[in-house]
Amino acid sequence: MSTGTPATPKTQTTDAGDLTGDFGFSLLVLARAYRRAVASVLDDIPQGPRGYQVLSAVVRGDQPSQLALATYLGIDRTVMTYLIDDLVTAGLVERQLNPGDRRQRRIVATTQGVETLQTLRKRVRQAEDRLLGALDDNECQAFRSHLTRLACDVRDVDLAAEACDAATDLCE
Repeated sequence: MSTGTPATPKTQTTDAGDLTGDFGFSLLVLARAYRRAVASVLDDIPQGPRGYQVLSAVVRGDQPSQLALATYLGIDRTVMTYLIDDLVTAGLVERQLNPGDRRQRRIVATTQGVETLQTLRKRVRQAEDRLLGALDDNECQAFRSHLTRLACDVRDVDLAAEACDAATDLCE
């Protein structure tokens, strides 16, 4: 028989169920929330977020052809054809002959496409700001900067490359 205080049962703790600091889980939650927030403001554009990304790339003008756009954005080229068709029907882009290569069509934003993109960028930025509401202005700016840098590194492109400049432009 022992005297003294009774022993408290030890509970085994493990961090296997703790998601604090779990990069993948946090990224997944944020990506899903981003998709929901942005999709709701992009209802007016054909194919929603994907159409928005294509229109953004077309307005920047750094991808001269449908194939270049598909490669740049990682969209199957046959899917890109239908996407461009939808954007043409909506009056946001048009296919024009490429003076440098008659076999190729350039995808060019219309005036309506440029104006639509300006409006959508504001709406997307507002949705992003709501999503990042837990961060103060400095943290938000740092987060966007770090995210852009990581995205550029993953794509194995120079930080000064147009793709990363475009990502920075979207954040401003």
